Amino acid sequence: MSDHSFPSVQRRCDVAVVGASAAGLAAALQLARQLRSVIVIDAGDPRNAPAAHMHGYLGREGASPAELTAIGREEVRSYGAEVIDGRATDVTLTDDGLFQVHLTGGHSVVARRVLAATGVLDELPDIDGLAEHWGGGVIHCPFCHGFEVRDRRIVQVVTHPLQLHPAALYHRLSDRLTVVLHEGVDADAAELDILRAAGVPIIATPVERITTANDGSISAVQLADGLTLDADAVAIGTRFHARCEPFASLGLAPTEHPTGLGDFVESDQSGATSVPGLYVAGNVTNPMQQVLHAAADGSFVATMISFSLAHDDLAAAVRPGPNEADWDHRYSTAQVWSGNPNGTLAAEVDGLATGRALDVGCGEGGDAIWLAEHGWTVTASDISQRALDRVAAAAHDRNLAIDCIRADANRLDAFKTGAYDLVSAQYASIPRTPDGRGRHNLINAVAVGGTLIVVSHDAAPMRQPIDTAEHSRPFDVDAYQRAEEFATALAESEDWEVLVNEVRTRPAGSATAAHHVDDVVLRARRKR
Repeated sequence: MSDHSFPSVQRRCDVAVVGASAAGLAAALQLARQLRSVIVIDAGDPRNAPAAHMHGYLGREGASPAELTAIGREEVRSYGAEVIDGRATDVTLTDDGLFQVHLTGGHSVVARRVLAATGVLDELPDIDGLAEHWGGGVIHCPFCHGFEVRDRRIVQVVTHPLQLHPAALYHRLSDRLTVVLHEGVDADAAELDILRAAGVPIIATPVERITTANDGSISAVQLADGLTLDADAVAIGTRFHARCEPFASLGLAPTEHPTGLGDFVESDQSGATSVPGLYVAGNVTNPMQQVLHAAADGSFVATMISFSLAHDDLAAAVRPGPNEADWDHRYSTAQVWSGNPNGTLAAEVDGLATGRALDVGCGEGGDAIWLAEHGWTVTASDISQRALDRVAAAAHDRNLAIDCIRADANRLDAFKTGAYDLVSAQYASIPRTPDGRGRHNLINAVAVGGTLIVVSHDAAPMRQPIDTAEHSRPFDVDAYQRAEEFATALAESEDWEVLVNEVRTRPAGSATAAHHVDDVVLRARRKR
């Protein structure tokens, strides 16, 4: 199932993080732990993607960049923050002073703050064969990958005087270092005298190509004059360019880096840019950071954003729920759902004795109204007051008594313990937390002898890779509680009997949108 089957969706959150490598994910983790709604936009092309391993990261030494980001995504999602596949194409200001991040495929995210953790692009010298070995035999940082080429034949190709700076480190790592002045460096520079005195060969001839051995590794560096230097690794400096094109509409532009080797985005010590509410972290503002430093920077800048938002809320004397604005916005226009009850609910309650029912994440009330019409005493709960207003209006029109309560399922004691004979959560968007509070709140609300029904979408199709150059996802299914997690929790308890736990085709005519095909259905009974 392709994600462009979704109609264009506009999401709302406290912070949109553009970029999902170390800086962006570390920031999202900090923010989510401060009960902020966070949407991370992941284009899937981090700076260190070509590298098989990263080094110098305490606790993750030798891990692959992909492994780090996979763990980071899971940690971020475990706090209910979303990581969506997509690419930011433009960032603008709305009429009420919020940021609107426009994504490929037509979706957008409106946020109170934006963090650009977009990194930089590395520009390699135009040398035949160099790009093919970038991230492998071609290295640029003696701290990141120097140990792996220790005692090997290293050819350092220099294109700028400042790129001589790490030569001392490469000499420390190997006594088989050769420095080649490809271009842009005076062969009589004083810095070279020190290297020559230490026995390092200096060759002032452009490089023509990097040659490859039969096993795919680097075998030699061929110079323009025909000389061939045997080599096991090539050290190269790059020019770097800040990835800040999506923010040009806000007036944000890169600045020439003091080294003259590229550009970056300037910010103050808090990570704030010249655009109020727009922050930067990681390589986009400091290209010299390694992965560990970028993660630390993202974490720090997130604390500054947290203070900024908290002061705004305090001044306004409000304490909004993390996802309240998102759902209120969705219910601010025309009717969202069909008004029909979910077919799975109707099927699963068939034969149950009526009693007290709690409909969690009731939306516009299709299920709550159906239950009330079939003899249940219904409490409808939702995080959105606008949704509840629609339920109340529909109940009034049908002369039904439905108790509407605004409740965040993740708040402490969100629902009365043991108060309901039926607790139903049909596609309820309950953000995950490491302690599973929302899940336990629903489970604990069921009376002895009562029934819990949880239905969620089959997530497998929504995890399929997409081309972020063309499409984006509007939601992150893995940031929310799912029927499978309820099933796992109940299976560990002797108080419950799981009656149904299966994937099945969604019944026709249900309230959900057409692009969802299969459901995961859980029905369980509380024994004691």
